[in-house]
Amino acid sequence: MGLLDVLLGRSKPVRPDLDQLFGLSSAAITLQAAGDLRPTGLGAVCFAAVEGGAFAEIQQDLHTLLPVETSQDGYGYTWLLARHTPEETTDLVTDLHAINSTLEQHGFGPQLLCSLVTFKDPAGHTVALVYLYKRGSFYPFAPLPGEKRDSPLELQVKALVANDLRLEEDFSRWFPVWGAPGLTD
Repeated sequence: MGLLDVLLGRSKPVRPDLDQLFGLSSAAITLQAAGDLRPTGLGAVCFAAVEGGAFAEIQQDLHTLLPVETSQDGYGYTWLLARHTPEETTDLVTDLHAINSTLEQHGFGPQLLCSLVTFKDPAGHTVALVYLYKRGSFYPFAPLPGEKRDSPLELQVKALVANDLRLEEDFSRWFPVWGAPGLTD
């Protein structure tokens, strides 16, 4: 970062830190104890697919090593959904880390967009903790029917997990992930 960047108020972008994903295990405990939000056992990784044999081979390797399901959303992004029992949050997080790490190690880090783990309250409301790969931070996403958001729940979850996760402070980066695998399953 140079002097001109400092004068113009530009900051150095945060580098992705996939080890931040492991904070999801402690966040899950916090959400259960303080927020009555239970893990669903579902988590997903989203990335922009690339044409070519090398990328297809990595995806095939991931399917061989991990129990993941592939889908595409309406924007053309690929999602890999991992399923575990709700009690196996640590195993789920380990799988998500492995998916992200494998893609990153093979040079496909720029294609990674986000990862998420979902939770439900006793009334059946869903909230996801979303990891923004390029920002190295998390934010909560609580969808409601009709593509609306439960903003009060999102802010409540943000406050609950503030000590467990590096949170995204720029609310304009709290992107909705409508219809993401794991949110509706």
